[in-house]
Amino acid sequence: MKQQYQPIFQSFVLPSGVELKNRVLMAPMTNSSSNEKGEVTPEELAYYRARSGGVGAVITACANVLPGGQVFKTAIGADQDTQIPGLKKLAETIKVDGAKAILQLFHAGRIGDPEHSEDGELLSASAVAAERDGAAIPREMTETEIQRMIEAFGEATRRAIEAGFDGIEIHGANGYLVQQFLSPHSNRRTDQWGGTPEKRMAFPLAVINSVKKAIAAYAKTPFVIGYRFSPEEKEETGYDVAYMLQFVDVLAEQNLDYLHVSLREFWQGSFREEQDTEPTIALVQNLVGSRVPVMGVGGLSSPQEVVAALDTGVPLLSLGHALVMEPQWVEKVANGEEAEIRTTLPRADQRELAIPDRFMKDLGKFPGWFPIV
Repeated sequence: MKQQYQPIFQSFVLPSGVELKNRVLMAPMTNSSSNEKGEVTPEELAYYRARSGGVGAVITACANVLPGGQVFKTAIGADQDTQIPGLKKLAETIKVDGAKAILQLFHAGRIGDPEHSEDGELLSASAVAAERDGAAIPREMTETEIQRMIEAFGEATRRAIEAGFDGIEIHGANGYLVQQFLSPHSNRRTDQWGGTPEKRMAFPLAVINSVKKAIAAYAKTPFVIGYRFSPEEKEETGYDVAYMLQFVDVLAEQNLDYLHVSLREFWQGSFREEQDTEPTIALVQNLVGSRVPVMGVGGLSSPQEVVAALDTGVPLLSLGHALVMEPQWVEKVANGEEAEIRTTLPRADQRELAIPDRFMKDLGKFPGWFPIV
């Protein structure tokens, strides 16, 4: 290993006491490769096995906490006890070489697929459609449904514990349900769950509390809680970076293990306020980095770029596209073989890279992100 890359390989102890063997995690990416019951498939296990050898932890694709909460029909489920055996295989597969296994939990809310929902209806904080072509108008959730959803995150956490995962990540980003409650665009409620910034924060905080209760009741060893969030929204009435920083300040007091900032580019500034060019990740790190570890992501592919990102003081980084194209990214950097890291995705190498057919088909829809050759 070259001396300049040593920062990548420093271990890191999370607030819960769980230790990561290095600073690089595999980012959560939907791979659409479970079966229609939400059960992990052999192809999915092979995909994760190929990429878990070198990283400090793997954050899985998002797993549904209730039936019908997915965007894709063939997504991982954590909504039924019958899925625990498959989840156990997944956790064991990830942990073979010392990586920690973190299960990402979510519900799609209004941007799910009505065809896959429980009763043909989409649920959200309010009956407001997403600003995208053909978006369905969701039904505003009742108090009973909100409480059921909160409990579902706790139950999914219990299943993750029983399956042998080292932690969970709450998916509060990318426009999914947890973010929908936080957003003034999608949350027009005037009850205890909306109407003010503080009340819009109540649902994600209740989800965090539900997860904590499950950990206290079922975990016998330290267990990781991460939270992923999007720093701003594109909708005119959506939240901006300033609003999100208010929420981040609250999140920093929740005894979480990390905050995962969902970015397309690690160094990006605000896309709502183009004059605000300071990297959003720096704003988050400066505000709460002394209280909770911050994780960055977005467009990092070379070891030089990863070291430069760590030099900002952000202690953890997740790699997505880079690990899809090069499962052995960490190992090659460690062995001084960084020149051999793939920067394209050759179709001829699909089997060698253990990329499931459905996932490979999806990757072809994003040629700018995945240069398939």
